[in-house]
Amino acid sequence: MKKFAIIFLSFFILCCSSDNDEPIKQVSVKLNFTHNWDGTSVDDGDFDTFDFENQKGNVLSIERIRYLISRINLIKSNSDTIKFDGYKLVAIDSLGNDLIHELPETVSEGTYNLSFTFGFNNEDNISGQYPDLNTVSWDVPSNLGGGYHFLQLDGKFKDSTDVQYPYQFHSIRAYDTATDSIRDTSFNLNLGSVSLTNNATIEIKMNLAEWFKNPHAWDLTEKSTGLMMDFDAQLEISDNGKNVFRLGGVTQ
Repeated sequence: MKKFAIIFLSFFILCCSSDNDEPIKQVSVKLNFTHNWDGTSVDDGDFDTFDFENQKGNVLSIERIRYLISRINLIKSNSDTIKFDGYKLVAIDSLGNDLIHELPETVSEGTYNLSFTFGFNNEDNISGQYPDLNTVSWDVPSNLGGGYHFLQLDGKFKDSTDVQYPYQFHSIRAYDTATDSIRDTSFNLNLGSVSLTNNATIEIKMNLAEWFKNPHAWDLTEKSTGLMMDFDAQLEISDNGKNVFRLGGVTQ
């Protein structure tokens, strides 16, 4: 009887071991960046039209959207983090649309939290470091602290008399010219949980209206250009940016 029990236990362990040896499924992941204005979809077909109104009642158009994300992380429920070095310049401009970013490595199927950094943090924000960004005029002049842009959102707005003026809603790390000091205005966002069972495309939604809304209601008649030289404006842009992104659907 004892001998039979040992044989049975050995068979049970062998079966369990065989189950555990099954290969873990690997999936590829793409990020798809979409844009909206308080829920209404925005693409380059909507550019150069005064179809948008911000919190302060400024009627405006959009002519260019470019922004940078870096340090993309997929964080599993057991706290294991898959880090993807590098960055993505998302763009809708005169050069075309660049809205898809494929992660450079596959990951095992499972449930993850998706996070990334908006812009470069100070450790990564090194002048001249990224040749591809230099060629598309993404660098920041040394007299404004150097490094690279985080956001370029450009267009025109109308004043109360219907006269049009340009705006350049640009985000960089904040540079205080009076004290020659720099404040890191990049920020990390955790967008929430995604379940990956097959090769997947994850939508990341940017609500453009939020750049002008929360917590700082933005009046373009007061602050529309020269924002890169405005230390306080950069801090406010960074504050508003934390409310811009949302996790969309997952296609797989």
